[in-house]
Amino acid sequence: MTTEALELRLRRLGFPIQRGRAAAIRHLVLQAPDPVIARMLGYHDDTTAQLAAEAGGIWRHYAPGDHSR
Repeated sequence: MTTEALELRLRRLGFPIQRGRAAAIRHLVLQAPDPVIARMLGYHDDTTAQLAAEAGGIWRHYAPGDHSR
């Protein structure tokens, strides 16, 4: 089953797809920096930053990039 077919079935059954997706991402950004989550899921950094702010994320001052020397 493709993701599109699954989404269509869930919508027909009345499940709130968009709210569930946002809730799952909010949960993720509490456990890891939002730029990391954005890259993993293919989202824009601004989207995950907004969801992290809504969730009260603690990673606001995370500086993404290579920190190895």
